Amino acid sequence: MPSSRITAVEPPSAIDGARITLGGSFSVNSQPLPDVTIGGVRARVVYASTTRLDFIVPAGLDGGRTLIEVDGATAFLTVAAPVATGLHQVDNPVFDRDGNLYVTYSGTRGQHVPVSIFRVTPGGTRETFSSGIVNPTSMAVDPDGRLYVSSRFEGIVYRLAPDGSVEPFASDLGVACGLTFAPAEEGATLFVGDRSGTIFKVDRQGRATTFAALPASVAAFHLAYGPAGPDAALFVTGPTLAPSDPVFRIDAHGKVTRHYEGFGRPQGLAFDAAGTLHVVEALAGSSGLYRLRSGRPPELVAGGPGLVGVAFGREGTTILASNDTAYRLLQ
Repeated sequence: MPSSRITAVEPPSAIDGARITLGGSFSVNSQPLPDVTIGGVRARVVYASTTRLDFIVPAGLDGGRTLIEVDGATAFLTVAAPVATGLHQVDNPVFDRDGNLYVTYSGTRGQHVPVSIFRVTPGGTRETFSSGIVNPTSMAVDPDGRLYVSSRFEGIVYRLAPDGSVEPFASDLGVACGLTFAPAEEGATLFVGDRSGTIFKVDRQGRATTFAALPASVAAFHLAYGPAGPDAALFVTGPTLAPSDPVFRIDAHGKVTRHYEGFGRPQGLAFDAAGTLHVVEALAGSSGLYRLRSGRPPELVAGGPGLVGVAFGREGTTILASNDTAYRLLQ
């Protein structure tokens, strides 16, 4: 009979370096503490009691549904596997409608890098896609499948052709960061977040008008537009120097409300295929991807240090992005 029992694994998914909590019953009155292995690799235990064990997910696991063992007791954790490394991601990666994933190397302010944007094919091949954009920051795909990228250094949003060539689409946008398109049913309008506090609305000819005003961000704005319908709205995060920062909701008329106020440093946000909002929280100790559903507290669905962005693809694929790595999470 196992000397321990596992009744809960929280969160149920993670990248390497995440802190995982096991609930149950454990033998901790003797030394050494119980061994925790995941995928056959010994994990570092960072907290132990008779009803709880916390451990850190080690690097180098294969990914997928992975076995946890503690003194003969077993459970499973879904581990995200790296799909692209050596990046400098500062917002969400994005999928196009063919299932290609786009990631960035943003660089330091004003830095010219050899490759601005990489493309990862559905088969997992990473290839150079576009060069020449200084500080590529946020990306969005319009309803016609065209990729747009903001440059926080130039205050420009670029439109990219299928071969990766670029053309300026909208300019004079301040410290342009977050991008998102409203659904086609809502007019397919492009929204751009200027870090100094302005949310712009950009028409199909690239003409920008002020849509809403928010407190200035010390880092960047991150934008996501909800599903089409009578309650469709724009959602925005932007870390400040305050001890906590809200998720803002901006309705079709530009009215700003605070949708949720419990996060310390919210970053990228996106809606999944079911229309549920997810937010990346980057605050140390609670970093991870949270599901936000109306009338419920946020639910931590995937843990991991240093996360900045999220993207949802086809067939249940979730991409989690830290500054330097994009991970694929298959549910």
